[in-house]
Amino acid sequence: RGMDFSQAFSGPSGGQQEIRTTQLEQPPLDRTTNTYSFCNQSSPYLSVRGNIASIFHGSTEEGYKAYHADKYDEDKNPNGIINFGTSENKLCFDLMSKRLTQSDMNVIEPPLLQYPDWKGHMFLREEVARFLTYYCKAPAPLKAENVIVQNGCGSLFSSLATVLCDPGEAFLIATPFYGGITHSVFLYGNVKLVYAHLDSQVSGTSIRPFQLTMDKLKKALQDAQSEGVKVKALIILNPQNPLGDIYSLSELTEYLEFAKRYELHVIVDEIYMLSVFDDSASFHSVLEMDRLPDPQRTHVMWGISKDFAVSGIRFGTLYTENQDVANAIGSLCYFHGVCGPVQYKIAQLLQDRDWINQVYLRANHDRLKAAHTFVTDELKTLGVPFLNRNAGFFVWIDFRKYLKRRTFEEEMLLWRRFLDNKILLSCGKAFECNEPGWFRIIFADKTHRLQLGMQRVREVLEQREQELLNEETDQSCQSDSEGKADSTDEVIFVSHHQQPVSTSGCNLGDLIGLLQQQMRSSDWLQKNTVEQFAQEKPEVYDVFNKLVGKQ
Repeated sequence: RGMDFSQAFSGPSGGQQEIRTTQLEQPPLDRTTNTYSFCNQSSPYLSVRGNIASIFHGSTEEGYKAYHADKYDEDKNPNGIINFGTSENKLCFDLMSKRLTQSDMNVIEPPLLQYPDWKGHMFLREEVARFLTYYCKAPAPLKAENVIVQNGCGSLFSSLATVLCDPGEAFLIATPFYGGITHSVFLYGNVKLVYAHLDSQVSGTSIRPFQLTMDKLKKALQDAQSEGVKVKALIILNPQNPLGDIYSLSELTEYLEFAKRYELHVIVDEIYMLSVFDDSASFHSVLEMDRLPDPQRTHVMWGISKDFAVSGIRFGTLYTENQDVANAIGSLCYFHGVCGPVQYKIAQLLQDRDWINQVYLRANHDRLKAAHTFVTDELKTLGVPFLNRNAGFFVWIDFRKYLKRRTFEEEMLLWRRFLDNKILLSCGKAFECNEPGWFRIIFADKTHRLQLGMQRVREVLEQREQELLNEETDQSCQSDSEGKADSTDEVIFVSHHQQPVSTSGCNLGDLIGLLQQQMRSSDWLQKNTVEQFAQEKPEVYDVFNKLVGKQ
């Protein structure tokens, strides 16, 4: 708590010391602990900051090092590792490669090869303002002067942390969340994160699993303040990574009003806003609001890496009405600039509204939906609970029943079992989830990789299930509520591949919960509506109506 760079390597006497831990033996972390204040060893060739950066990189790269050394290729390396861990859209290379190589993209003019305004070329900032006005449904045209361009949203998080906080101060964020934010705000700015932990079980004022409520935000903020931690901003991810939640306008208003009440900045990351792939779900941008509760403390970011399936093109944009913030971040753009020719291509892409709407978004949403359906159908067949959402590239999966004990050590062992079977996933600890056993899987991939990848997932789970049965630790009916998927419409749960339920070992509540889960995993109610019944059997429906009228 309140730890700075020098404290990370200093012992009681102030000298540097060697702290040896492994990934499986790291000390427990609380809401405000600097997650990288411990390390395996220090190098005499690096500064304190350099040592922390080096250890930080090493502790997060194990799976990706293995993947890049043994990457799956259908022809050259069919037994290599399949990457379901990195949140990339691999479904639209054909569309994007064709569009980015058309003749209107191939322009080189003198200004593109010279130093630009560090906030971005004005032609691009104007196009970004028009683009966000249209797709965010802003009530009035957004202004180019409020737009800042950098080489990715990670750079924007880093810049915001630097200009909004002093070292040791903090941002408030709900967990689980995209772990790269920790990297972005800490390495340069020495800014910490205060966690509002969300739970899978519905309780209190929540009505769905992992719901962000005012009570949870308030408790996290008050606990941090009582410990002397100064919180300067609230981070909102919408759509949320890794949950896939899409916040309603009323929820967004609550979060922004909460921040205004405590004089917090709000950083809203909307990088998946065009990756909502089902018509039943609606995305609402903060920029859609008629009136922001605190416009001078509200900052919205977006980028093309997710929505346009080009994570290799580093581009992110910030929209803020606060010119003090804009100018401070503008001075940091010198270190995070986007080269002129790429700025030109992005402007050409964003202005092609017909192609985006009629070609790209239609195809992208169809492909995302089909891939999501394939993976979730596989999970249903396996009897694995998951959050059923319609945004982003990921599914948040409950593998808790495959852990021998509910610990993060067991979670890491399961993660390594997947990696040993040549499938890279992301475990819940990487997102600071406080419940061991949750994993994120990326589904935005080609069919042949999804099929083989899910086959490898199945092999690990079936082997693990058999091991647990052999150890007689797999109980078919648990009274502990942690052992069950939450009985709400938000969690899909099917009971295939499970042991038959014995009524002698279960209480009435357990049986009711099981029945609710089975009912909600069925589509019978959706297929058999009152209107359909009235059309198919009008005589019976009329008699029923008359009987109801007499009650």
